[in-house]
Amino acid sequence: MSERVWTAGVIVIGDEILSGRTQDRNVAQIGIWLNVQGIRLREVRVVADDEAAIVEAVNILRARYDYLFTTGGIGPTHDDITVDAIAAALGVPVVVHPQARAILEGYYAARGGLNPARLRMARVPQGAELIPNSSSGAPGIRFDNIYIMAGVPHITAGMLAELTGTLEGGAPLLSRTLGTRAPESEIADLLRETEKAHEGCQIGSYPFFREGMVGANFVVRATDQARLNACADALKAGLEAAGYAVTEGGI
Repeated sequence: MSERVWTAGVIVIGDEILSGRTQDRNVAQIGIWLNVQGIRLREVRVVADDEAAIVEAVNILRARYDYLFTTGGIGPTHDDITVDAIAAALGVPVVVHPQARAILEGYYAARGGLNPARLRMARVPQGAELIPNSSSGAPGIRFDNIYIMAGVPHITAGMLAELTGTLEGGAPLLSRTLGTRAPESEIADLLRETEKAHEGCQIGSYPFFREGMVGANFVVRATDQARLNACADALKAGLEAAGYAVTEGGI
């Protein structure tokens, strides 16, 4: 029986991402964090601050994967509509979470108090739980398998730290990288045959062009260290037998 593979999707929400004014950094840190938890990130979608688009994406990805993470759109301004959209997708009303309100009241006690805009950050889909936020007070939100997180990367990082060890997952995916100046087209058969001969391993090929020369880095992945090393060693031997120098760790 094959090992259970736990999966996740990510929805990045925000017009500023789609316009190019802001570059997303959350996908990389969520993907790295998920792997440590033994969960594979399978899909990422970037959607506008549009309720219908968010509802559609949430309903598709929460059913498709074990976990769904969203980033962005949970701040104090009128265009922060993520909570409303996800509540609509779930078919539940939006309510002010009493614990979130208390957290915000404490956080803003010396910062001018809790005004209506700041209170927006205490709104959650009814029935939701909170994800602590040590950076700015406003908590993240969990509802079933959905994790609603901030768009600001360092705040999201803090929320991920709070979630570490709380999600069920499998074995972390291990990797080893080999680099060579070989053109992909010349070693495609070797890559395919090496992967085929080593069950439980995958080989990703990432070509580059540097200093007037082509080459590629090959990332071998597996959940078992022995299988990983056997596959990577076989690939390295095959490349060297074909006349290519191999650099451990990539070029």
